[in-house]
Parts: sequence; structure tokens; C-alpha cells
Amino acid sequence: MTDLASPSTSQAPQPVHVFYCGICQFPVEYCEFSNSFKRCKQWLEDEHPDVYADLYSADALKEKMGSLSLEAEQKLEQDVAKNEARAEKKALKEIEQKKSSKITIIREERTKRKVTTHIQNLDAFNVDLKPAAKLLAQKFATGSSVTKNPQGKDEIVVQGDVTDEVEDMLHARQKVLSTLPEKVKVVKEDKKKKKNTEEDQQQQE
Repeated sequence: MTDLASPSTSQAPQPVHVFYCGICQFPVEYCEFSNSFKRCKQWLEDEHPDVYADLYSADALKEKMGSLSLEAEQKLEQDVAKNEARAEKKALKEIEQKKSSKITIIREERTKRKVTTHIQNLDAFNVDLKPAAKLLAQKFATGSSVTKNPQGKDEIVVQGDVTDEVEDMLHARQKVLSTLPEKVKVVKEDKKKKKNTEEDQQQQE
């Protein structure tokens, strides 16, 4: 008789757990290829010292560098330093741009005594406009949407005159507006409805 093949005892492969960095969002083993390696290491040391020790202890670094020539090691260190300097310069530039940026709230008169409130330049502060428009719609129980202004830039348009209320929400920095700086500059403008030629003629008569 032919022996029956015994059932396989091998287990299904276990899923691999990938641990991602809270700064660059790369797997922590690849932080050195990001532009924020220095901040990545600091975050890992503060939040997960055990993982940091596995990757960056003296023994771990010695083992890692053992396969590299001195020239390659020096080049790697120079490249990392250049990338970090470039990233820090970019971050400082973004901070300065935010400091000089401002949010404009425009109250615009429409036809038949209707008024809309326009909020411009929120995206300069990394505010996601669609959730922000939804937040405003829920807050004021009115229509609120993202549209393009005549300059081709996205803005939020809210139905009704809620200029002062919107300004208060911006300074409160709640929910999706939390990316705004504490002392965000807000400028309010009032755009009157232009009278058409027929109305002007009626007034002259």
C-alpha cells in the first residue's frame, strides 16, 4: 500500500509589523533617507527608547558601519547633514511665510439683499478647505462650499453675513482650524454690490 502524504504542518506566514516614524512617516529603519533625520532620531529616542537603542546604540552603529568603507561613511554623513540643513531652511521659510500671511474675510452683498461671506488664504496655514467648509456649514446651519475666486485661488464661501462669527472661530483654532497660529492675522473687507446701469438711470430720473 502507498502511504498517504501526511498533512502539512507549516503555519501561515505571520504579518510583518512595520513601525513608522512620527516625523517623516517612513519606517524607522529608513529615517536616514528622509530630510529630517536629526528630528526623527530625537523623536524615536523620546517616544520609543527601546527601538532607538536597537537602531542607534554604539554596537548597532558599529555593526552597521562595519560594511562601509571610511570614504562611503563620510559621504553618507555629509549627505545626511546637507539634507537636514535643506529641510531646516525650508521649515524656517514656511514659518516666516505663515507669520507674514493673513486670512481675509470678505462680506459681499449679492442681489435681492443676499449676503455671502468669503474666507481666503486658509490653505496657506495647511487648513484642509473641504472639512473647514463642512465645519462652517454645521456651525451656522447654512450653505458653505469651496470655490475658486476670480484670481483662480480656492476660497470658502458661506451663505449669510457671518463675518464676525468666522473671525471668532479662526482665533479659537478648534478642530480642523487647529493648524492656525495663535496670533493669526485676520483682515475683514466689505464688498458692496455694484449697481447696474438700469438702476443708475432710475435714480437719475
